[in-house]
Amino acid sequence: MFFNQTKRLKVKEIMSKDFIVFDSDISLRRCVEHIALNNLKEVIVRHHEKLTGYINFDDIIKISLSQSFPEKKLFDIRANKPFYLNVEDTVLMAKDIMRENQVDRVFILDDEKLVGVLRTQDIVYKLYPKIQANEDLYELLWDNVHEGICIIDNKGTVCIWGRGSEKLYGIKKSEIIGKKLEEFFPTALLLDVLKSKEPVENIIHSPRKNTYVNISALPLIKNGKLIGVVSTERDVSEITNLSRELEFTKEKLDYLQVEVRKMNEDKFSFGNIVGKSKIMTHTIDRAYQVASTTSSVLISGESGTGKEVFARAIHQSSGREGAFVAINCSAIPESLFESEMFGYESGAFTGALSKGKIGKIEIANGGTLFLDEIGDMPLHMQAKLLRVLQERQLMRVGGDKSISLDVRVISATHRNLEDMVKSGTFREDLYYRLNVVNIKLPSLSDRIEDVPLFVKLFIEEFCRENHMKVPNISPEILNMLMNYSWPGNIRELKNMVEHLVVFSKNNEIQIDTLPEYINNKEDKTINIKNEKSLTDLIRKTEIKAIHDAMKECGNNKQQAAKLLDIPRSTLYYKIKFYDLNQYL
Repeated sequence: MFFNQTKRLKVKEIMSKDFIVFDSDISLRRCVEHIALNNLKEVIVRHHEKLTGYINFDDIIKISLSQSFPEKKLFDIRANKPFYLNVEDTVLMAKDIMRENQVDRVFILDDEKLVGVLRTQDIVYKLYPKIQANEDLYELLWDNVHEGICIIDNKGTVCIWGRGSEKLYGIKKSEIIGKKLEEFFPTALLLDVLKSKEPVENIIHSPRKNTYVNISALPLIKNGKLIGVVSTERDVSEITNLSRELEFTKEKLDYLQVEVRKMNEDKFSFGNIVGKSKIMTHTIDRAYQVASTTSSVLISGESGTGKEVFARAIHQSSGREGAFVAINCSAIPESLFESEMFGYESGAFTGALSKGKIGKIEIANGGTLFLDEIGDMPLHMQAKLLRVLQERQLMRVGGDKSISLDVRVISATHRNLEDMVKSGTFREDLYYRLNVVNIKLPSLSDRIEDVPLFVKLFIEEFCRENHMKVPNISPEILNMLMNYSWPGNIRELKNMVEHLVVFSKNNEIQIDTLPEYINNKEDKTINIKNEKSLTDLIRKTEIKAIHDAMKECGNNKQQAAKLLDIPRSTLYYKIKFYDLNQYL
């Protein structure tokens, strides 16, 4: 690393190798001759092969002026005490030793051998360029940091003013360095920190009119004394935008993680769709053929027939890299529909999140948007959705920037959209936009031969999830399940299977755990030819059961569903299916 060069600089890099060692019995006359000839600063004295000290040039000259000079030898002169360092020691260590011992030179050893001398003048002349280079590097750092950086000394004078500060405030470095900060920013936060000696972090501050920044300032303390203050500043608008984008990205990532988990757990693909009946095989082939295209697909069929399963399988086989995003149009309050679909910017409406919110359509960009129960979408939203699909762009609520889209739309409904178009409750232009390819899913009663496959699958899944042993199921019970019309389709069958497994005994599914509308004497003689009479019987039984449960629970649907021992979603479905509008 090129910073802190002065701290890591070693004595061997700047020491002088111009030195001479004399034995102590050499005459002063000869010593002076060598000093003059070689321009030496000192003479190092050796006695019996051991270094004993040094005599500097000034001492020798003074002695040479005395009358006894010719007869004197080096051992007659008191040598100065030497201080030694190793070649790998730093220059800062040498400087500290020289200061502490009030000497102007140290001697450098390498493996106990004298290899050089480091004098104060060596430090002054050779260390200064290193210090200057270090300052240049730090100045380069200040100028290339994105934030604005300012450092003042303990008098409030500006010492450092980075290029980021120049851009932020429009004041050049040459205009402010060396001057009092308060001349430019009378209310600067650094001046408060200079007085309080307390740090501040992430403060929205206005150092001058119409200028707002997020600032952090820290006092610089050395040896217990305040020597200055440093601050870092960033334009608030940039941080706000960055934070908003980060929030949108996190929200999208969270959604994708949920979807990936669903993909891994449920393994939606055409190969995993259950069904060997002729009608189902034909439906799967049709969906697989359209998957690789970009055409919009409308999946129709009764509730519980697996419309979302098919939508996910189409998405997986399409090769689209984006997310599969499902929206249940019947579950979103009308007042929130637009913000859920398109997202919104900060402050778009009362109650909006301060950072805004990304919409479901935007999350699906590059992937597939699944609009479940499209027939329940409000008319005003149908018009806005049509515009998005036509222009392939959307704008968040409260925003002014269009976002380009590449979204494949798959919609689904149990309603008859053609009748809704005729009655004016569904837009004709949107219907044709969505209904490029229509895939109608058969009800379970139309593929009754697939019931045993589903029963086996649901038993194994439930037992695996609950760490249970797979119970046996008799052909008699299977026959009874196949003779039932399943108005709730696959979803109802799955709930039924879980119920049977929970109440199984001795690793055997008991016939008496079947509900009464399936397990009765008449049911054992009923076959598919008598489906109409069976449907009427089931209708009357279920309507009466719902009426009784809602009455007992004071129209509380959650409690009623619990009393009926069915999921709340199944109760909602049956209320809609039987047009029991008084409970909606």
